[in-house]
Amino acid sequence: QVQLVESGGGLVQAGDSLRLSCTASGGIFSVYAMNWFRQVPGKEREFVSGISRSGTNPKYADSVKGRFTISKDTAKNTLYLQMNSVKPEDTAVYYCTAFATAVSNYVRDRPSPNDYWGQGTQVTVSS
Repeated sequence: QVQLVESGGGLVQAGDSLRLSCTASGGIFSVYAMNWFRQVPGKEREFVSGISRSGTNPKYADSVKGRFTISKDTAKNTLYLQMNSVKPEDTAVYYCTAFATAVSNYVRDRPSPNDYWGQGTQVTVSS
C-alpha cells in the first residue's frame, strides 16, 4: 500500500511560480509511474502531467505544456511539479497518483481504479 502526500500549494498571483511535491511511502518508489491531475469543483478531474517509473518520457496536457515541468526523485521518493507562469485557470486542487508498471518508460494519461491517490493540495492563482 502506497501513501502519497502532496504539498506546496497555496495562493499566488498570475505569472508567479510554484512547486508542488508529492512524497510517497509504503512502497518501492521506483516501480511506480506517476501523474498529476487537477480538479475544479463541478468539473471532471483533468490530467496535467505524467512521468514514467524511470523518470523519463514526461507528458503534459496542452494547457500546461511549456509552463509546467514534472520530475521524479527516486532517492527522495518524491514527485515534483514545477509550475511557471501560472494562470488563473490553473486554479484547482492538484492530486498526485501512482501506479505500478513493469514497463520502464510507460506513461498513462488516464486514471485507473487501481491507482493510488494523494489527498490533494489547493492551488489558487489570482489575476
